Amino acid sequence: MLFPLLAIAALIGCAGVFSSIQSRKIESRYPNIGELTDIGGMRMNALHIPAGDQADLPPLVFIHGASGNLRDQATAFRDSLEGRAELVFVDRPGHGYSERGGPENATPDGQAAAIARLMDKKGIDRAIIIGHSFGASIAASFAVLYPEKTAGLLFLAPATHPWPGGVDWYYDVTSTPVIGPLFARTLAMPAGLMRLEAAIGSVFGPNPAPADYIDKTGPALVLRPESFRNNALDVAGLHAYVTRMAPRYREIAAPTVIITGDSDDVVLEEIHSRGLERDIAGSELVWIRGLGHKPDYIATDIAVAALEKIAGRDRDLQAMARTLEIRLRQQAQ
Repeated sequence: MLFPLLAIAALIGCAGVFSSIQSRKIESRYPNIGELTDIGGMRMNALHIPAGDQADLPPLVFIHGASGNLRDQATAFRDSLEGRAELVFVDRPGHGYSERGGPENATPDGQAAAIARLMDKKGIDRAIIIGHSFGASIAASFAVLYPEKTAGLLFLAPATHPWPGGVDWYYDVTSTPVIGPLFARTLAMPAGLMRLEAAIGSVFGPNPAPADYIDKTGPALVLRPESFRNNALDVAGLHAYVTRMAPRYREIAAPTVIITGDSDDVVLEEIHSRGLERDIAGSELVWIRGLGHKPDYIATDIAVAALEKIAGRDRDLQAMARTLEIRLRQQAQ
């Protein structure tokens, strides 16, 4: 009986050492490209890019989804928007290089409050808030809680409403009080590294992921124990949170565009995207056939045009969507 217990303890110890070494390697490969700002009670990390002399859009604040960091949205949008607006790509509390702060930051309203304080520190009074996937629940909460700071909303493959079923088992395991931290510090790293490419392919599917996506966006940062645990707490608590908050989306009056695909295997677009269209008066839903969970990369030009429309320009987003659908069908053949 003693030998098996010693063997298990040794394996756990080895896994913990492996995770620690790999965490340092991941941070060396993907160093912080943002700046830490004290927002009271925690330091929040963001890549803040000033507007150019010929800026034609209001400030833009980008909120990444689950398992992500600021590199994800910055890689998708920086080239298209740099100079046109003041850009803020945030690491959500407990993700990337942002500190977690207090327990309130385990829910989207707490993270929205942190972003509001960051905007104050950066001298940004109002901005268009862009949220992808989990980040959309934060964007919606931000608009409800800080309407005076919300110039508009862009939702990309949003996760914002109660859905049937639960979440993947490892979120539930990692969010538990005792087993969760142990799992995050031992097994999550080796298992996550083995599945990383497959997971990215699944998130992008049926569309191909960019060949350099992993190198540019650093998704492995989420495998570090604290980040993995924070991510699990976020995701495991989302259903209860949106069940409570979704009825308040009807309070949102900001100009809103929702971009979603009909082939999203991560979130249920019929529930979340159509729910936002129903709940937010005057919102526009751009429904793209053949598009998966990453409109920020596959439909970047439509997302940029949506920002222009939110800012008051005349843009035919539906026509752009039809053009993209043709291209996606051709690529799939």
